[in-house]
Amino acid sequence: MWIGCQCISFRFIAYRKALGLDDGLDYHSFRRSYVTHLIEDGWDPRFVQEQVGHKHAGTTSIYTCVSSDFRTRTLRRHLDATVAAALQAQNGRQA
Repeated sequence: MWIGCQCISFRFIAYRKALGLDDGLDYHSFRRSYVTHLIEDGWDPRFVQEQVGHKHAGTTSIYTCVSSDFRTRTLRRHLDATVAAALQAQNGRQA
């Protein structure tokens, strides 16, 4: 027995309505969630791109909806590394 995407989508909508979930939630949300969780968990972006079968990284980035906490942690990590490198360079010149 073959089940098509339309059948799955209709079933998902029925469940979503029965559970009182937001109408903006669709079956494709699982795909976006999967991509986002892989990226936030530190998986290589190229691996994620291949997992979902995208030819271009830009397509994968459309699916990625990282949390503000993830953005803050990422920014903090890069800023800390930049400041540490600048201080190390400055200390090297002073020695």
